[in-house]
Amino acid sequence: MSYFAAAIVRGSDGWTATEIDLSGAADIEEVADLLREVDADAQVSLLFVESDETYLAILRLDDGEDLRVFGSDSVFAEESRLGALLIGDVEEPAIDLDSVAGGVDGHRGEAGEDEEEVGAVEADIKPVGDPDLLVDLGLPAHRLLELCARDGMLPSDVTAEVCQTIGCGDEMEELREG
Repeated sequence: MSYFAAAIVRGSDGWTATEIDLSGAADIEEVADLLREVDADAQVSLLFVESDETYLAILRLDDGEDLRVFGSDSVFAEESRLGALLIGDVEEPAIDLDSVAGGVDGHRGEAGEDEEEVGAVEADIKPVGDPDLLVDLGLPAHRLLELCARDGMLPSDVTAEVCQTIGCGDEMEELREG
């Protein structure tokens, strides 16, 4: 499977983005170490891993500690070594898509959000991990789940929208174009 892995870190100078090679990583702790190496003093370190235009995994470290993981679909762990490496040990399931406020299908934004129709939902995905990992950065769990479940959204589309929402969209766009 082909993949794209981008570390987005927020340090004292703001957000920076760097592509990371995960091919030599043997376990999730080695992936976390690669993320720490981008900026050891970063307040927030995020790793977006897009695989085969189908799957997305997001990893987060705060001050280099407390690894949190979210995966767009548990099938990723079954279909590739990279998926097994990133989300294979994630035990807790993400919030069930049907339990998201009003269900994902036809859900409208909360007060203060731009109201946008979610559109068709891909009902057969099974997100895993911590969908709340970006809440303090401005992206509620239900919104992350909606983006992952939206029919026709590629992982790169989800990453772009997430990055735009949390304030590092320009850095991610520059990395992709570079």
